[in-house]
Amino acid sequence: MAKSIISEGKTSNEAIEKGLKELGCKLEDVNVKVLEEGERKAFFSILDPRIVKVELTIKEGCYTKKVNTAVLAKEERKMASEEDVKKCTVNIEQFLNDFAKAYGAIEFKIEENTNDLFVVISGEQASKLIGYRGETINSIQNILSAIGNKNTDQRVRVSVDICDYREKREKLLQELAHKLEKTVIRTGKKIVLEPMSAYERKILHSALQESSKVTTYSIGEEPHRRVVIDKNN
Repeated sequence: MAKSIISEGKTSNEAIEKGLKELGCKLEDVNVKVLEEGERKAFFSILDPRIVKVELTIKEGCYTKKVNTAVLAKEERKMASEEDVKKCTVNIEQFLNDFAKAYGAIEFKIEENTNDLFVVISGEQASKLIGYRGETINSIQNILSAIGNKNTDQRVRVSVDICDYREKREKLLQELAHKLEKTVIRTGKKIVLEPMSAYERKILHSALQESSKVTTYSIGEEPHRRVVIDKNN
């Protein structure tokens, strides 16, 4: 059976390039099918970035190289210069100043850390920007990253927290993971959780990675990908 993967990007070209790197092969070695071409909606329309999904299937007779995508990603991510970090900070400050004037009752702070920016948003109305299970805060993080990195030479990583949501959510998910671990051990039956973002799935996997009794893995396609907690054989 031909090997296929699904890749995502802001454009079809970006999605295809990511998929080719993961497979370790050339464009002429694969068949490409566009599965989903997202449309930008209304900021609060810009809070929902456009995503394109493509399926890459290796042609018969071709082969793939084994590529360590984690190492590849690390190699590709070059350090942003101090100038890039400053430029990213200014871009985000300008946007958030305008947004605060229009939205009202929010404050923000930007912390610089070498190659990263950490944006903290607070205030009376800030909690409304978190959204159901952090959907809105994740979208805000994506859009601030896009705005901040406009005209930078190297990409600066941007993280966003609102009213300490990230810390509280992480603690809640860690507690949930260990509670469900006990349930799986007791009943011997696997548990399939509700769809979660990649950020939240990573917290669950990390919480149970040292467990000798259960294992975790993900199933399904984005945005409906779920974590499964199963008993070790």
